[in-house]
Amino acid sequence: MTDDEWRVEVELDEEEHGNALGERMRTTDLDEEARARLGRHAIVTRDGPRLFVYADRETRAREAERLIRELVAADGVDARVALTRWHPIEEAWKDASLPLPVDADERDAERARRDAAESAEAEREGEFDWHVRLELPGRGEAVELEHRLEAEGVPVSRRWRYLLAGALTEERAEALAQRLRADAPAGTEVSVEVNPSDLPSPLFVFLGARG
Repeated sequence: MTDDEWRVEVELDEEEHGNALGERMRTTDLDEEARARLGRHAIVTRDGPRLFVYADRETRAREAERLIRELVAADGVDARVALTRWHPIEEAWKDASLPLPVDADERDAERARRDAAESAEAEREGEFDWHVRLELPGRGEAVELEHRLEAEGVPVSRRWRYLLAGALTEERAEALAQRLRADAPAGTEVSVEVNPSDLPSPLFVFLGARG
């Protein structure tokens, strides 16, 4: 068993080409060598004009890439074909020519890229997986702390004297909460909570609970 993950990505100009190519990948007669190299467990999925073939070994992924290029050429359609590899630390499909990280510095670099991508996505969508909730003694203190957190680059929302700061992970939320317990004005209540996607906005729940 291997944890290595490979994917052939195919982007066609028209959706019907994706239907036809996917069906041919599932039913085409392969020679014995191709069948052995591709394996019996390659998975083919389709999303409109995009086709994906998943494999657990590089040799099988490259065989799938070769087969797809042959089928595309035989059909005379335009397609962009790329071989990618899953990088588990960065949690991203990347070009197969890029090796997996092998030392601590490279692993840290992938974590940094993952965190930056997750942060950008969370800011675009306005949702974070974890939140630090703060109830301050008064509105003035809340406004001052809101401005300070914004200057630090912390995503924060304020309603009256209540603040909600977003965090990507529980560890980051706990670290932020610990710092704010020491730095926030006396009397500030600080707590950490998860933000399940199937629940209403935590800001709404937080303020609603206070009436």
